[in-house]
Amino acid sequence: MPLPRPKIGEATGPTHRYPNQIHHPAQLTTEPRPARTTPNRHADAAAPPLTTAPAAPPSSPPAMPATDSKPPRAASALPAARPLLLALPFLSLLLVLYAYSSASTSTSTTSPASAVSALLSTTTTLLTPSPPSPHIRMRDASRYRSYDDYLRHQLNKTLNPRLRRVWATRDWARKVDAFASTFSALQREGLLSNASRALCVGARLGQEVAALRAVGVRDALGIDLVPAPPLVARGDFHAQPFPDATFDFEFSNVFDHALYPDRFASEIQRTLRPGGVAVLHVAVHRRGDKYSANDLLDVRGLLGLFPRCDVVRVSKVDAFGLDTQVILRKKS
Repeated sequence: MPLPRPKIGEATGPTHRYPNQIHHPAQLTTEPRPARTTPNRHADAAAPPLTTAPAAPPSSPPAMPATDSKPPRAASALPAARPLLLALPFLSLLLVLYAYSSASTSTSTTSPASAVSALLSTTTTLLTPSPPSPHIRMRDASRYRSYDDYLRHQLNKTLNPRLRRVWATRDWARKVDAFASTFSALQREGLLSNASRALCVGARLGQEVAALRAVGVRDALGIDLVPAPPLVARGDFHAQPFPDATFDFEFSNVFDHALYPDRFASEIQRTLRPGGVAVLHVAVHRRGDKYSANDLLDVRGLLGLFPRCDVVRVSKVDAFGLDTQVILRKKS
């Protein structure tokens, strides 16, 4: 019996909710179809109304933020603000230093010369220098209107960039070696030991201190108008910044720079412990440089400034333009 021909509008496949829509078998799937927002006008009138939620609007690319939005402005401002952020610690340090210097200048000046002058003014009144002995000739002191003028004159040498470069490079090794040889000889004589507490007076950059430490005297320090850490601290030989009887050993080769030779000698005797040793290198009968404040005409002029010391020895020495070594021991 021949099969009946399908009527127009009748699906040949399985019964479907939408009879007028014909699907290819490959298109049939078990997944639900997306819901339509409006009913098909060809749908069966008896079919129940669709209750599915309205379909979401078609997806679209995310909108780009506006050019005048706040986040892009913050992002673009970050690179410009980065140098300022990096500079904040430095600016803070400058503010701290400015506040510290402002507080310091209210009581004292910041220059080394003025600081030393302030220290001296609290300890003694320095008068116009006069020869403490007929064997000491003082240079023309009228060129100094005040002690500050004298200090500034000395600082012209101490702070000379060319001289400091020479002291730190070409002269350093040979001076350290020469001083080490001198100190080693004193050790052999029992005038210096590794346990000695030593001071170098007028040490500039500290070659003498380095030599003392090289031969085993670890507790060694120098003083000068301009500090040179860690070997040299700030101090003036006219008013040493140490209490009485502090050191076992003191060395100096700057006696000719003393504007007040008697005070220079008095400070060494004050800070030496009883039995302590002082070694001085001086030039006798020879004129020093333009920074010298006195000329020693006879060694007796120097010895007379140390009444609290016994003379151990006076001998010749070749020490960078200085020809005489004087060794003194403080009386007990």
